[in-house]
Amino acid sequence: MKRRRLHWERVGLHGGLAITALLFAAPVIWMLTMSLQTEAEIFQPIPHWWPQPITLSNYAQVLQRAEEAPVLRWFLNSVLVAGCGTGLTVLLASMAAYAFARLRFPGRDLLFWMVLSTLIIPGQVTIIPVFLILQKLHWFNTYQALIVPGLPGAFGVFLLRQFFRTIPRDLEEAARIDGCSHAGLYAHIILPLSRPALATLAIFAFLGHWNDFLLPLIAVNDTEMRTLPVGLTLFLGRYDSQYGLVMAVAVLASLPVILTFLLFQKHVIRGVVMTGLKG
Repeated sequence: MKRRRLHWERVGLHGGLAITALLFAAPVIWMLTMSLQTEAEIFQPIPHWWPQPITLSNYAQVLQRAEEAPVLRWFLNSVLVAGCGTGLTVLLASMAAYAFARLRFPGRDLLFWMVLSTLIIPGQVTIIPVFLILQKLHWFNTYQALIVPGLPGAFGVFLLRQFFRTIPRDLEEAARIDGCSHAGLYAHIILPLSRPALATLAIFAFLGHWNDFLLPLIAVNDTEMRTLPVGLTLFLGRYDSQYGLVMAVAVLASLPVILTFLLFQKHVIRGVVMTGLKG
């Protein structure tokens, strides 16, 4: 009886996981199938979940409209912004987290809580000050306007600080006996032992920079300087929208995100689990 109950519990868990995975994958599957259909097939009363037959005309039209909608340039812009933004975010957040976790100075806890309190402020509230700052610096239509405003983030500082506090201080004391400075401790002790947390933050930062829409929308007005999320709006007109082309560009924009998560999902899970081991 007990064995049968365990069997059904296991079946129920597997079924729940399958349903959850299907619910998460359904929008992606729908987006992919719509990108492989013509406009006439998309607007059928009962659209097919799998196109019959498969057509790549939407992708061909996207590449042919390079002068009006340079999708490859948008893709390269997104790669540059997301790559540089991710690297700088991890660097700055790890340095701040090291100071909060390992250094002792007056007002450390108060300053940390002030940084943490910025999590409750929506990003839309600060968009006007950011716009005015970019205007004063004459940064419109530049890559620094797409990268720099998205660098500060209390989430990364909090995540790495919690992980750094789980590292035994015995290692730090042994390194100090050997004459290691704070910079040496940070570079040769803390960072190598924090690879799961760093990978987790890097993935979250990459997703944030890659999917960001509001900042590129106000920071650039040149068509060639747009990123993929903003460039996607060119295919959505006021009176007419080319949904096949929109879905094709959306698939291209989603591929790096999906591949990144599939490659580093173990690091994400391990980093999140180990971050909460110590308060």
